[in-house]
Amino acid sequence: MSKETVNTNPLLCDIETGMCETTEGNADTASQGNIQSTKKSVKAIYYTDPICSSCWGIEPQLRKLKLEYGNVVDIEYRMGGLLPDWNYNSGGIGKPSDVAGHWDEVSIHYDMPIDGDLWLEDPLDSSYPPSIAFKAAQMQSNEKAIDFLREIREMVFLKKINIAKWEHMEKAAKKVGLDIAQFNTDFEGDAKALFEEDLKLGRELGVRGFPTMFFVDEAGNKDIVYGTRPYAFYEMAILKLNPKAEKSEYSKDWETLFNKYPSLTAKEYSELSGTPRNESENVLNELSRNGTLEKLTTKNGSIWTFKK
Repeated sequence: MSKETVNTNPLLCDIETGMCETTEGNADTASQGNIQSTKKSVKAIYYTDPICSSCWGIEPQLRKLKLEYGNVVDIEYRMGGLLPDWNYNSGGIGKPSDVAGHWDEVSIHYDMPIDGDLWLEDPLDSSYPPSIAFKAAQMQSNEKAIDFLREIREMVFLKKINIAKWEHMEKAAKKVGLDIAQFNTDFEGDAKALFEEDLKLGRELGVRGFPTMFFVDEAGNKDIVYGTRPYAFYEMAILKLNPKAEKSEYSKDWETLFNKYPSLTAKEYSELSGTPRNESENVLNELSRNGTLEKLTTKNGSIWTFKK
């Protein structure tokens, strides 16, 4: 993490560090911010962005963490503002089309389907509108906001949909059951101030890239996990702060998992079910052949959705 970030383009995620880095901040200041704890023994402040490819890369780990340690850790989602606009030229990326090949490369590395052609066909001008939309969703329901974030990520990473456009944000909001009139009002109103608060706290905490997760206990002790890391890193952060934390056992059969998470990639299914990765795709394909799951295939992998 020692390299200079001032010349790093935020959309050019570093595969080695698993980090999409911003041009602001310094990791050394990460101990200075004031984080309030929670009634659960550990709180995690998760800094992310709707178009952060490295954050898409940790979805399998994050989903498993919620299943195993959801009774111990409270995860608070914060938006980091990855792409304000295109008024810069750094890190070898100066225009949307420069991102396309990078996303394809990241997709292979994280074994999560991402189609970089979005940046050739209908690129986003900024990640701020979907970030503000997430805050608007959060004002109604934290649970639905997380579902909303998942929905717009599937749109942008797999379906090549420009999620900065209102029509697509509205469609995602409807799908997860948000009150659309309220969603629109909040998007145009208070959600922007909440997003600004996220950016401000991020600066105070020294966030300079995504994903960044701050784990904190009731006494204010902190452990920070930077970038996309294997599951053990997140588990260790919790156990470091609460050595007595016990993981919950959960049912690993496909139906229970799809009832909890209606869409799963092969990597996610492997992580959650314990099925070896080279077998997980076969299991999911069989379930789609018999009509139980619906399969969406991209040039860089697939996702399976439960047909309820």
